[in-house]
Amino acid sequence: MKCKILHESAGRLRIHAMQSRMTLEQADILEYYLRNIDGVTDVKVFDHTCDAIIRYTPGASARTRVIGALSRFSYADEKNAALVPEHTGRALNRQYEENLVASVVWRIVGKLFLPAPVRTVYVICRAVKHIRQGLNTLLKGKIEVSVLDAVAITVSLLRRDFDTASSVMFLLNLGELLEEWTHKKSVDDLAGTMALQVDKTWLRTPEGQELLVPVRDVKVNDTIVVRTGGSIPLDGKVCGGDASVNQASITGEGLPVHKESGSYVYAGTVVEDGECVICVDKAMGSGRYDRIVRMIEESEKLKSTSEAKAAHLADRLVPITLGGTVLTWLLTRNVTKALSILMVDFSCALKLAMPLAILSAMRESGVHHISVKGGRFLEAVAEADTIVFDKTGTLTHAMPTVAEIIPFGDREEDEVLRLAACLEEHYPHSIARAVVAEATRRELHHEERHSKVEYVVAHGISSVVDGERVLIGSYHFIFEDEGCKIPEAERERFESLPAEYSHLYLAISGELAAVLCISDPLREEAPEVIRQLKQLGFGKIVMMTGDNAKTAASVAKTVGVDEYYAEVLPEDKANFIRREHKAGRRVIMLGDGINDSPALSEADAGIAIRDGAAIAREIADITLAADDLWALVTLRRISTALMKRVSVNYRFIISFNLMLILLGVGGILPPATSALLHNLSTLGVSMHSMTNLLHD
Repeated sequence: MKCKILHESAGRLRIHAMQSRMTLEQADILEYYLRNIDGVTDVKVFDHTCDAIIRYTPGASARTRVIGALSRFSYADEKNAALVPEHTGRALNRQYEENLVASVVWRIVGKLFLPAPVRTVYVICRAVKHIRQGLNTLLKGKIEVSVLDAVAITVSLLRRDFDTASSVMFLLNLGELLEEWTHKKSVDDLAGTMALQVDKTWLRTPEGQELLVPVRDVKVNDTIVVRTGGSIPLDGKVCGGDASVNQASITGEGLPVHKESGSYVYAGTVVEDGECVICVDKAMGSGRYDRIVRMIEESEKLKSTSEAKAAHLADRLVPITLGGTVLTWLLTRNVTKALSILMVDFSCALKLAMPLAILSAMRESGVHHISVKGGRFLEAVAEADTIVFDKTGTLTHAMPTVAEIIPFGDREEDEVLRLAACLEEHYPHSIARAVVAEATRRELHHEERHSKVEYVVAHGISSVVDGERVLIGSYHFIFEDEGCKIPEAERERFESLPAEYSHLYLAISGELAAVLCISDPLREEAPEVIRQLKQLGFGKIVMMTGDNAKTAASVAKTVGVDEYYAEVLPEDKANFIRREHKAGRRVIMLGDGINDSPALSEADAGIAIRDGAAIAREIADITLAADDLWALVTLRRISTALMKRVSVNYRFIISFNLMLILLGVGGILPPATSALLHNLSTLGVSMHSMTNLLHD
């Protein structure tokens, strides 16, 4: 692409594309292409002027990369177009910009060029819509903002004050347009953040081989396989297998739905039990954005207590405003003073600013790689005094490693590792990934000789290999549930297993075959994060793990939690949260595995790790996609700042609008001015509600 550098400073370039005009699509392609350059921190493309502002990390190398990328850029390159998300918001902004300009231009043209009789007829025709809305609201037995608007316009018309009526309707239209724009932009930004998550899935080739590939590489008519705990990434029809699917994110159904051959499944749902082979009929992006928008706008989860209180108060204030108008007229017999009250209603700002503050906080969370499903969960995080951590994959790294393999019964290390990897590779757990990674590192390739694999939540995996029953999992599963035996000649060796590691047990035909020692190193930032959370108001920090007591005690001491519980089952975590609730505490839970799902569901706000099991992310209310635990501190700070903003907004709206009413009743402000100031304040509060809560 040919371009010209218009201005340059340290870490910033303003360039002009040498073309006569730039379409919205071209602007998006250029912007996301530039954003993808290493070292570029921010990009803004202005399609009207064909200009772009590029911010990058100061330095000659970054500048060279930017200049080189610009010289190689082409709109026709499909790879560049593929970088653009399904929805960017540029078209939405352009639509409302044009509507806003058209509204203002039409107002000016009408005032300057239309004869007075024509303007009068036009005002009366426009008034019909507002009066009809007010009457419909009254017929439903409600007194809402539309009634106030209808009364104000009707009184102005009856007084033959057509200019006031026209001004009121213009301001109402302008206010509605701006409110709709700000709300849709907030939803669009949030949905875009949530829709940009890219997963991997198992692709079944025509030869029957399964490959783990990025979802974006899957095409229509490809076949994918999803097993217990896995997320269904794309819409399609089940062409094999049998599974129970959690569809709560799409349909709101609380119970899993049985799926078999011929059934249809949707992207974003999760396989709770079983396995299904899916023939894809929609590529990535098709319909996903729209479903996320629908979830945001329709889900009751979006409504926080603060929003509900604001909406309830707004509805209650409308009859009071109407009553104040009537009382003012009865006492003063001054229609202008009475109208000045009608021009100011509290509900408009209350009902708009509060949801916008919530949506903006959710969007800001997304910028920090935190996905929040609803406003009430941010409120729960702000008010929580207890936080419960799972250990593996949360306080420890999501990528543990196999430190040592101890075979039993004259078996070889490579033999047992190959078998363990064969079973573990299909299941979404950090320890399972560690086993597969170690087999890959040793270049131990294997053929899938096992029959259908059964995953037992929080315990392990069961299958049949070459006619022998093979089990892999926890001590509880192998020895207590399944009654497997330890070779007597090697019992002493078993008793001396290294205590510093977590242990994964492999049994064949009822006898222990190997112990895989898993190194699960603590996250470097964990102790400092725990300390910061205490400073941010958490009075009780608890760690719960299915690991052995010795390992748990060591981790608990290092990170500085207040309490810890070892060798717990999934129901133990959920029961602990119930007990905390009975004690009057608000609890949030952080976990990453299928075994954490009951506790995540029980908590006031369940938080899942992005790299954890899909079912955990589905059930959780908040997902952390960051590479460290600092996102948890950021989440607490955002949620606390949000509650402060909601409180400040509430006080400002009440006090400012009350001042306008008093000035109107005192005859200082005419109705049109009151309406203008009211709408400007509503817009100002709304715009402020959309700004970032964190500034560092």
